[in-house]
Amino acid sequence: MPLALLALAVSAFGIGTTEFVMMGLLPNVADDLGTSVPTAGHLVSAYAIGVVVGAPLLTAVGSRIPRKRMLLMLMALFTVGNLASAFAPGFGWLLAGRFLAGLPHGAFFGVGAVVAAQLVSEGRRARAVATMFLGLTVANIVGVPAATLLGQHLGWRATFLVVSAIGLCAMAALARLVPYVPVDAHQGLGRETRALGNRQVLLGLLTAVLGFAGVFAVYSYLSAMTTEVMGFGESSVTLVLALFGIGMTLGALAAGPLTDRALRPTLYGSLGALAVVLVVFPFAVHVRWVALVMVVLLGGVGFMTTTPLQMLVMNKAKDAPTLASASNHSAFNLANAGGAWLGGAAISAGWGWTSPALVGAALAVAGLAVAVTAGVLDRERGGVSRVVASADARTARSEAKADAH
Repeated sequence: MPLALLALAVSAFGIGTTEFVMMGLLPNVADDLGTSVPTAGHLVSAYAIGVVVGAPLLTAVGSRIPRKRMLLMLMALFTVGNLASAFAPGFGWLLAGRFLAGLPHGAFFGVGAVVAAQLVSEGRRARAVATMFLGLTVANIVGVPAATLLGQHLGWRATFLVVSAIGLCAMAALARLVPYVPVDAHQGLGRETRALGNRQVLLGLLTAVLGFAGVFAVYSYLSAMTTEVMGFGESSVTLVLALFGIGMTLGALAAGPLTDRALRPTLYGSLGALAVVLVVFPFAVHVRWVALVMVVLLGGVGFMTTTPLQMLVMNKAKDAPTLASASNHSAFNLANAGGAWLGGAAISAGWGWTSPALVGAALAVAGLAVAVTAGVLDRERGGVSRVVASADARTARSEAKADAH
């Protein structure tokens, strides 16, 4: 694999760390800024809103900017957002800093996925995209626990200063390792927008919203389940979250080669496995060692859906894939917000701490239904998956087997 993928993975590590670390720092931020923990929770939402808004907006603005330069600009904005968070004089300023840090998230992964796919041969493109996403999963194993521990001992501002330093390192790696990737002369906002309107792209985005919401319906309340249902102490929460991150990493490693071999079957299989794991989850978590295994499985099958979904929207957007690729991350963050809300509603209704898992199972089944429907419609049209074009081979097409086997 090209060293440029390492630069993309380092960037993803920084982004993943700042995205999830706030969940562990909410009590510290609330105490320091004189607000309640539920109010401090808006800082998580501010980042997610930044992702949803920034993914299509920044991708559209940068549709004619060479991709290496665009990646550097997005990482610079990410670094500025984290610096603004570190030096925020009050809660409102911190809220703005979190929103600013979230703006480049989706656009970076959208552009980065297109670049990663162009760096390798056609049959290894899903693996290249999955390699970039490994930075995001490793952040949940190493970055988030370490950053949380740092924030608890040196203050939450220190955490954002360290993440800013990671952002600077990522910019240096991008500048040194990523080759110049020109933008197609015919590419522009109109072309990207038309590609986003493709029915298969829209169905792929809907699959992401529904299917991945099933993961976040549980993940959002995993800390509470650890102490209230599994019987572990608060000191074990970090371990359980790290196990979830290990599962995510294993899922990403498996998803790359599987997606290269057969895209839609990988998507169907991962969504189906996710639904099964979520159905079993409420009954299995009462036995400690089984609960830990289930957490790893949930992270694995949940994250295994991301690579095929990313490749699906990129392929179906044909030779204008960047906006669709970035919008996929808006869909993931809508899934984050929607899954957390529905899981919380189930708990508030008195259905119990494990009820979000059954809500998540229903969402995963709904996502699978949309994915299968999209596959049937594509077969009826004799759909052939078109691979993301390189700068000098814009019209290259993948074999139909990668999409319809």
